[in-house]
Amino acid sequence: MKKYSLFLFLVFSLFQYNGVAFSLTITSPDFKMNSLIPDQYTCSGADQSPPLAWTNIPPQTQSFALIVDDPDSPEGVWTHWILFNIPPSVNELDAGSPVPSGAANAKNSWDGLGYRGPCPPFGIAHSYHFKLYALDTVLSLGDGTTRDLVLNAMTGHVIGEAELVGLYQRFKQ
Repeated sequence: MKKYSLFLFLVFSLFQYNGVAFSLTITSPDFKMNSLIPDQYTCSGADQSPPLAWTNIPPQTQSFALIVDDPDSPEGVWTHWILFNIPPSVNELDAGSPVPSGAANAKNSWDGLGYRGPCPPFGIAHSYHFKLYALDTVLSLGDGTTRDLVLNAMTGHVIGEAELVGLYQRFKQ
């Protein structure tokens, strides 16, 4: 069911762009695209969320949604963080920053709220996808909702998206 919901979300997202496309971007000052995520943002360190910033925001943006997941997990896509209803005035999050006023967390794959960093099995490298969506609405959902409900509510409302991929591998000490 989860794969089907994600598939529908991706298909519908392809058709909602109207007019000029914006090149929404997401970056981190602490790691670049397809490079290693520093330990402090993982279970081997402080396990705090990394600093993130975004630019080229579509003018119709009413909110942002941030989804961080690991598609390499043997259990299927493993969700590390879903933060949504981020106000359009927010264009960055500091390392370990609190939830912005007005934003909410959906449940992660540990069935909890908030960020949980990369923690793959020892010796196995995984990729972690930080996906940012600009939405033309504020989602009518609150803290503790599910990934599927967030994705369904976003359908048809994505006006821009960006992705930053980080890598992480743990080694036995």
